[in-house]
Amino acid sequence: MRSRQQRRGGGDHLSSFVSVAAILWVVLPVAAAKAFDYKDALSKSLLYFEAQRSGRLPYGQRVTWRGHSGLTDGLQQGVDLVGGYYDAGDHVKFGLPMAFTITMLSWSVIEYGDEIAAAGEYHHALEAIKWGTDYFIKAHTHPYVLWAEVGDGDTDHYCWQRPEDMTTPRQAYKIDTENPGSDVAGETAAAMAAASIVFRKSDKHYSHLLLHHAQRLFEFADKYRGKYDSSIREARSYYPSWSGYEDELLWAAMWLHKATGTPQYMEYVVSNGEGFGGTGWAMTEFSWDAKYAGIQILASKLLSVGNFSAAQKRVLKQYESKGEHYICACLNKNNGSNLHRTPGGMLFVRQWNNMQYVSSAAFLLTAYSDYLEEAGRDVLRCPAGAVRPQELVALATSQVDYILGANPMGISYLVGYGRRYAMRVHHRGSSIVSYKSSNGFIGCMQGYYDWYGRRGQNPNVVTGALVGGPDSHDRFRDHRGNYMQTEACTYNTAPLVGVLAKLHQQKSHQHLQEVTASSSLSYLEFA
Repeated sequence: MRSRQQRRGGGDHLSSFVSVAAILWVVLPVAAAKAFDYKDALSKSLLYFEAQRSGRLPYGQRVTWRGHSGLTDGLQQGVDLVGGYYDAGDHVKFGLPMAFTITMLSWSVIEYGDEIAAAGEYHHALEAIKWGTDYFIKAHTHPYVLWAEVGDGDTDHYCWQRPEDMTTPRQAYKIDTENPGSDVAGETAAAMAAASIVFRKSDKHYSHLLLHHAQRLFEFADKYRGKYDSSIREARSYYPSWSGYEDELLWAAMWLHKATGTPQYMEYVVSNGEGFGGTGWAMTEFSWDAKYAGIQILASKLLSVGNFSAAQKRVLKQYESKGEHYICACLNKNNGSNLHRTPGGMLFVRQWNNMQYVSSAAFLLTAYSDYLEEAGRDVLRCPAGAVRPQELVALATSQVDYILGANPMGISYLVGYGRRYAMRVHHRGSSIVSYKSSNGFIGCMQGYYDWYGRRGQNPNVVTGALVGGPDSHDRFRDHRGNYMQTEACTYNTAPLVGVLAKLHQQKSHQHLQEVTASSSLSYLEFA
């Protein structure tokens, strides 16, 4: 991983190959329409989070090439910060993207818990969430203190080591009343509020504990306002808060309303809608940094189930309008402000790690399609024409299928899925022989000398990782040093969990209908 602020362009050395591939893509549409095993993809996606675990791994750890790591995190500061997730291919624990990952995993379970359970993955989904929320409980050591980062990108990137061999400094960084961070505190509050809904049935005590932390964190975020990257400068080059903290405050309040039903949180969303940009910003992306589209979709869904005053409904309708701008932009149905698409059909926002925007768009499209049907709305009226709910699901499906291999390169960008996938992921633990196979210490620079530059595939498959993916012309270079395309992040995979579960359920239902119809036809012929 390199600085998230860099936006360098890629080379053109694959132009000729991709041109031929694009022609074949047009000539051979049947290849693009092949059936995908969404259940298998779902299982692999949840497995990825086990590869990203920091701390003392549990007995039931399924990713066996990983071992314990970061066991002294927080020791220097006198606090227990063991656990949590590494965000990508390095070993820094960045609080903002980690919290967004848990929010999206929780939202997936809230929306599609039955479908995840039907696929046999409900327990694994809850385990993935709890690994994050357990860490957040530790990191929230005082009502107005949150430890928001362990390690720093500059020193971490100097070394190429397995997490089990880490020799880089594990300095921990916090926000407090004098050094605020409303964005990271707000996102962590959102994550814990959403997770409290998930655990409400299975573990009421844990659910209450999460909600308590969420409420205190929101109070902290709102009372002591400021951007976290002004307090933790080490985060600026990696996860800068470009969108500010206002979206996270609205996001947290929205999730707290869903978790508690308390009027104060909805009133906060309504009264701050204009001032914080919730009813003003018309976005074409949804990410760890920019939450507005997610807030607006949540507001839309609340309209169909909540009992609100006329004044509140008017503001929520304004949120809904901006949320529909995002949906219409994905569908290419706005007049002018649409998401770019590659020749192969992938939604494209920017060159670096574009797949994060693809997976988050697929989730919001799927969730909004469900909302339209639940609300009895047959069509969504976009500026450039009306669309039916099924068209939203169709676009979401096309994006998932592109990820899984229906693309001009014919490669799966979900590692470990299919016969051909990214083999040289920019990931330290994956690219170096497992310590269980070779437990000799690998030093800071030794990893660069002996492993980073190898042309062969990674010795350990980081199954379920969604890599950054191709450029705006569908070109992808599977090279370990090509971190803009071959690095995976937890927040890339998290939104896929719900979508894959939904698509698996939909496919199973269609198959059952086909079998039933075929059986009925056979019976009639026999009769």
